[in-house]
Amino acid sequence: MKVLHVIASVDRRGGGPIEGVFSSSAIWSKYGHERHILCLDPIGASCAHEAPIPTFAVGSGSPLRRILPWLRYGYTPNLGRWLRIYAGNYDAVIINGLWNYSSFGSWRALRDSGIPYFVFTHGMLDPWFNKTYPIKTFFKSIFWRMFEHKVLRDARGVLFTSEEERELAPRSFSPYSANPFVVGYGACDVDGDPAEQRAAFMAKVPDVKDRKLILFLSRIHPKKGVDLLIRAFARHALQFCDIDLVIAGPDQTGWKSSLQKLAAELGVADRIHWPGMLSGDAKWGAFRSSEFFILPSHQENFGIVVAEALALGVPVLITNKVNIWREIEADGAGLVVCDDIEAVSAGWQKMCAMSRKERGEMSSKARASFEKRYDLERNAMDLLDFLIGMTSRS
Repeated sequence: MKVLHVIASVDRRGGGPIEGVFSSSAIWSKYGHERHILCLDPIGASCAHEAPIPTFAVGSGSPLRRILPWLRYGYTPNLGRWLRIYAGNYDAVIINGLWNYSSFGSWRALRDSGIPYFVFTHGMLDPWFNKTYPIKTFFKSIFWRMFEHKVLRDARGVLFTSEEERELAPRSFSPYSANPFVVGYGACDVDGDPAEQRAAFMAKVPDVKDRKLILFLSRIHPKKGVDLLIRAFARHALQFCDIDLVIAGPDQTGWKSSLQKLAAELGVADRIHWPGMLSGDAKWGAFRSSEFFILPSHQENFGIVVAEALALGVPVLITNKVNIWREIEADGAGLVVCDDIEAVSAGWQKMCAMSRKERGEMSSKARASFEKRYDLERNAMDLLDFLIGMTSRS
């Protein structure tokens, strides 16, 4: 099967669904199936050139692309032209995400083509955004009624990565019409030498040697609840004086300096480590070196990093705003709390106070949860079977 993914950007620094596209594409290729990517990155962009699968960048390279509203939205006539010429070479098209021209522009080009397309919403219809950004929501509601709802309405299928996401999506905007499906998602299993991976991490953060540590690994962004994390850590810093906190990830909004100031005010700055974005062995070593992984998000569609922690048998502490929380709770793979300081603080204390036996049992359940639900090798092939079945229909 040959599938085209359409996405706003393939730049890994922006996070989002692109890593999942890359990883699952590698799995497909082992069995003779192809994926290509069409993106709105500027023509000639290095991130497109360096992508591990064939990638075609058709976006504007104008220096005004971050200023002019229609260029920020990603508008380019090149998208429609490319699709009208080449989309017929593919068995299906998957649109990744909403609220940029990759979705509506693809709909314009594909709606009368007879080529089946599917939409991964990737959490972009979560009502949390409406409550948090009311001004943006006002303009989105207009755009939805005029244009965006048609993208879902005419799709062969709208794909969600959890039952929670599927249930939340219709609550954001109306009219809402979609053919919804929940499909498996997750992370690749982790191999490599554990000792070498731990050493690679320690080389990045030598100050945590001989210390217990708790790991946060994600974008440093307000929706991730990092401020809650620091406050919870500070509340119990004296009780668990042998534990340090590692906050790893890119600072995309410039929030890090404010968080470091908060840590200093709370007297825990010397026990919080900021290694930046970790990858490869250093990333896996961070997971392997941690007592548990924490993601106190106010909104999280899936949380690939949660699946990665489970793959390594690392228990997780997450909020009930991470959309796979029901599955984590059902599997006993971690602890689920509300996204407020009291709940996160109580969860932190409970996880830190666990005996070695209790944490070992939770670790085993974490690994079992990964194997049952989040192994991308299996889920990627399940998606392939799903697409074959859906595209073979008349």
